[in-house]
Amino acid sequence: MAQDSDRRPLSSRDTGWARAIAHRLSATGITPNQISMASMAMAAIAGAAFWLAGSAASGPRIVLLLAAALFCQLRLLCNLFDGMVAIEGGKQAADGPFWNEFPDRVADILILAGVGYGIGVPALGWAGAALAVLTAYTRELGRNCGLPADFSGPMAKQHRMATITAAALLSLLEPLWRGQNEVLLVALWLIAMGAAVTALRRATNIVRGLCRR
Repeated sequence: MAQDSDRRPLSSRDTGWARAIAHRLSATGITPNQISMASMAMAAIAGAAFWLAGSAASGPRIVLLLAAALFCQLRLLCNLFDGMVAIEGGKQAADGPFWNEFPDRVADILILAGVGYGIGVPALGWAGAALAVLTAYTRELGRNCGLPADFSGPMAKQHRMATITAAALLSLLEPLWRGQNEVLLVALWLIAMGAAVTALRRATNIVRGLCRR
């Protein structure tokens, strides 16, 4: 069983609704790995919605942005319940550590690259995706060095998804000032720069932790 220090601290994990849903999922034949795989499907839909929204007419754009926001949050729910079903539900598998991490990295790439292509700056989308993956790499590097998992921000996974979800919803108001994708552009810059700061912060914490030994 994973140590508490190796699990991302989430207040939602202790809520009644989350425990109730996790309990019901644990009672079915659904496995934690399947939930993790589903998170990639949710991210693919969100990324595609962001991509298509960039050039869509006003009506379809509203639907696509709402879908993108919804599926970003569904991706996070999958991330929540895969661990709860595995740990609290006692359904851990030998290959669980792989499915706990790999889909998250794929999901970050699908969503952030999708945003980049949608707003016409794919390079920024890929940069944000690469830096998001780097934040996870530095966390796992620290663990491999024998240090506790570092989930610090400012742009850890939940922060990135909150930012891009909020940007999708705020983008619905752009017609009020005749805007076109400015909100998502700003959000993508915030995510890229914040992820760079997060990776640097975690790397610095690794060096400090090793030097204190």
